[in-house]
Amino acid sequence: MLDIKFIRENKELIALGAKKKHIDFDVDKLLKIDDKRRELIASIEKKRAEQNQVSTEVVKATGPEREKLIASMKALKVDMEKESEDLKDIMKRWQTLMLAVPNIPDMSVPDGKDESENKEVKVWGDKPQFDFKPKDHVELMTSLGMVDFERGTKTHGFRGYFLKGAGADLTWAIWNYARDFFGARGFNPFIAPSIVKKEFFYGTGHLPKDAEDLYKTQDEDYLSGTAEVPMMAYHGDEILKKEELPKKYLAFSPCYRREAGSYSKDTKGLIRVHEFFKLEQLVLCEGKHDVSAALHEEINKNFEDFLESLGIPYHRLLICCGDLSASKVKQYDTEAWFPSQNAYRELSSAAYFHDFQTRRFNIRYDDDGKKLYTHSLNCTAVATPRILVALVENNQQADGSIEIPEALQKYFGSDVIKK
Repeated sequence: MLDIKFIRENKELIALGAKKKHIDFDVDKLLKIDDKRRELIASIEKKRAEQNQVSTEVVKATGPEREKLIASMKALKVDMEKESEDLKDIMKRWQTLMLAVPNIPDMSVPDGKDESENKEVKVWGDKPQFDFKPKDHVELMTSLGMVDFERGTKTHGFRGYFLKGAGADLTWAIWNYARDFFGARGFNPFIAPSIVKKEFFYGTGHLPKDAEDLYKTQDEDYLSGTAEVPMMAYHGDEILKKEELPKKYLAFSPCYRREAGSYSKDTKGLIRVHEFFKLEQLVLCEGKHDVSAALHEEINKNFEDFLESLGIPYHRLLICCGDLSASKVKQYDTEAWFPSQNAYRELSSAAYFHDFQTRRFNIRYDDDGKKLYTHSLNCTAVATPRILVALVENNQQADGSIEIPEALQKYFGSDVIKK
């Protein structure tokens, strides 16, 4: 959510930002509603002041004058009640429009209509050259007893899976390695809840746009698809100390996504599943663009350094305006090489929001007596089981075994997975 004062003073900039993101938003409609909101608030406050004045006069008055003052108070009360009802309706319309105001993309974000125009800005690592016909992760992991899709489907349904044996051990190894890797970079570990109140999904911007992709509970709460949501709620309605910033959190949580609209995509294997586990980097910092921009580069580099330590080839995409969601100022996607698909696939997304989210969560900090909104950022640290696909496919051997990257060996307890 942007500041209404900022929106009023930068109407053309808001309109341009929406146009760049290919979002249909009528700034004039919002400002007209805001004019009516302000008018009603001013009128109600004026009548309330009059009511207080008349109340004072009634105490002193007697006879006909007193009756006249009481009658005028009743008329004021009726008018105030009507205007208060009108204000409730206007506020609902105003809040709906305010939630729809898109954030303004950074100047470095390229124009583009959709994901086909995202810009490749970095390529790292040598793609493996096999002197044998490589297998996909489904065949590799099944033959090594690392996964059971048949019983996963029986138990869970579509996209179900069990990780077992070396598959489970490798997953724990990745989590433990990630905890140490990001912990060494100043991130405080958390285990976050996955069942989160609806209001906080609006706070992060996941609602209303992601409603079809979220699992809802019978209590009208939701299962989160990322620890970003509970971790933003963690400091909701708090005023932090400036010297505490930036706050850097590494949050682990189960994650749930319905994958609505993707039923024909990645129907086999571990690339697209309904439930998974993720460690997320989340940062709250001073409300300054240069601080946010620098931290955005830092958290994205953290993930790419993590991939490099595992020897997984990747490239980085700078997300264009047309593929950038309403809440974000800038975003990178880092995609790993998947040999079986002869393509890069996303393993991480890094974004920053300025105060778009923190205004909704009311997260502020004290800067010499001034209460300012923090900025927020987040980036994947590691998501399992998808990273397993890149690991096993890039490290497969001719005999069907899988070499374990050196960085993981002490956590996994071996340098190879074989029959």
